[in-house]
Amino acid sequence: MTSTTGDLPETGTVRVVDYLAGELARAGVTHVFGVGGANIEDLYDAVHRADAIRGVVAKHEFSAVTMADGCARTTRRLGVVAATSGGGAMNLLPGLAEAYASRVPVLALVGQPPTGQEGHGAFQDTSGTAGSFDALEVFTPVSRFCARVDDADSITELLPRAVAAAQAAPRGPAVLLLPKDVQQARIPVPGRGAARPASVPAATAPAARLDTDAVITVADILHRADRVLVIAGDEVAATDTRAELTELARRLGAWVAVTPDAKDVFDNSDPRFAGVAGVMGHANVEDCLRRADVCLLVGTRLPLLARGGLERALTAADVVCLGPEPPFVPGTALIGRLPDALRSVTGRLPLRPRPCPQHAGPLPTVVTSPQPHAPGRTIPYAQAVGAVRAALPHDAHVFVDAGNAGASAVHLLPAPRHGRFVLAVGMGGMGYTFGAAIGAALATGRRAYVLAGDGSFFMHGMEVHTAVEYAAPVTFVVFNNQAHAMCAVREEYLQGGVRGDDRFSRTDLAAGMAAAFPSLEVTAAEHAAHLRRALLLSNAGGGPAFVAVDCDPAEIPPFQPFQSFNEPTKGSEATDRKESSDDRGIVHVG
Repeated sequence: MTSTTGDLPETGTVRVVDYLAGELARAGVTHVFGVGGANIEDLYDAVHRADAIRGVVAKHEFSAVTMADGCARTTRRLGVVAATSGGGAMNLLPGLAEAYASRVPVLALVGQPPTGQEGHGAFQDTSGTAGSFDALEVFTPVSRFCARVDDADSITELLPRAVAAAQAAPRGPAVLLLPKDVQQARIPVPGRGAARPASVPAATAPAARLDTDAVITVADILHRADRVLVIAGDEVAATDTRAELTELARRLGAWVAVTPDAKDVFDNSDPRFAGVAGVMGHANVEDCLRRADVCLLVGTRLPLLARGGLERALTAADVVCLGPEPPFVPGTALIGRLPDALRSVTGRLPLRPRPCPQHAGPLPTVVTSPQPHAPGRTIPYAQAVGAVRAALPHDAHVFVDAGNAGASAVHLLPAPRHGRFVLAVGMGGMGYTFGAAIGAALATGRRAYVLAGDGSFFMHGMEVHTAVEYAAPVTFVVFNNQAHAMCAVREEYLQGGVRGDDRFSRTDLAAGMAAAFPSLEVTAAEHAAHLRRALLLSNAGGGPAFVAVDCDPAEIPPFQPFQSFNEPTKGSEATDRKESSDDRGIVHVG
């Protein structure tokens, strides 16, 4: 029977939470993000005592997960979140769902009531006994590994398994449910009298060998092709294979497009860069695809957001896929670790580079506001994004939220040369960026930019408080169109414009943030030049900054399903457009 901290400490023993903190530090973890509570306070005590790890307290558990997510995406290390039982635990779910869908390695340490109270009316009981629901069954669908640590000694087995599962393909969350008494229990110091278990066994696990016949088949298809369009995805960033991608494109003389969530995986200024594929993308990608013999998917399964508008052209080209998972479209797939696949295929191609055929490049879609601009000072998306582009540091990380502002940023803003450009399309949850940028900034020490709308801000924008508390170098740029504008556009053009539920009364975000946080650098940008100056000022500072940009809710963003709304119509034709989207093949997204 193990003793708790209420007993005299046993020689050669440590608390389970101290073991956890020590092993996480050994695995390279530098931050634990979360929100405290009675059933997780012992872990926070251990993190505080462990000099190698910094505990970061968020305002909401969803944002704590996105902090861990942003940390993982920018460092390619394990992100860690910790939360208490009950409502705190349940608030983790949407963030873990995003990490699951986007293949982001996150470890969630979730407090539970003491084991002796389970089934006896414990506060926040989720043991699955005596009429309570089972947290294990709740977290399992959004995790690669989920276990309840009922016995303290089992932590030395379960923690390495959880870490390995989070980092093995397909990556994603791992969850450990930790009853309070188990956290406090003492276990023998690992390594005394026995070999110490590896914290990250996945790092030394042998990789599965590629199918040699598949390698030969793929290389032959690419070698015979006259014109190749590469569409690269986020797996390139996750495996840090940008150099391998560039070399493959060089040997093929290929055009290179990127998925909306992978804009940073290929140099946006390279002459081969064709633009962004899919519903937020560039017409040039479809043009290149129509001219190509082969469409090569690298590190993407080509989900709907990345192939919207390309379906017909895809049927006319041979599709080849390199990556750990099969694509969503028919084609020839080489399944395996992306670094291995890229090196194996590239090694079978001639060393001499081929010239890239001429193409138009990622020319932006021309957008208009079909209704009069909103009253007051509003800045068009193109001008606002242009100001961001002019001020953005080359090594900054950019986090783009959902909505009209996000679609404009994906379409118009080139990725920084040496930073991440992150769009969370796994679940597409609004407000993701506020926590993710903080996690990235604290983990890397580099400035992060949040590009979000006011709708996203009202969901999780109070994480600005966390950035202020920890002096995180984050520039929050909030495009305030006084609406859930993407929903409002859909209501106007697809449902007849009979309701205005998603239009809001005016809010002065800059004044509110300045009043709430006197130490925060706050600007209400009056025009694009003013916005650029405010951003440059934020770059020069060491902490957070907040910039509010008023935009027109009626402006149609460069979002492919909305482009027909820019076309002039008369009489009944306009009414017909509002009544049905199915006939026009509208891509339905959230």
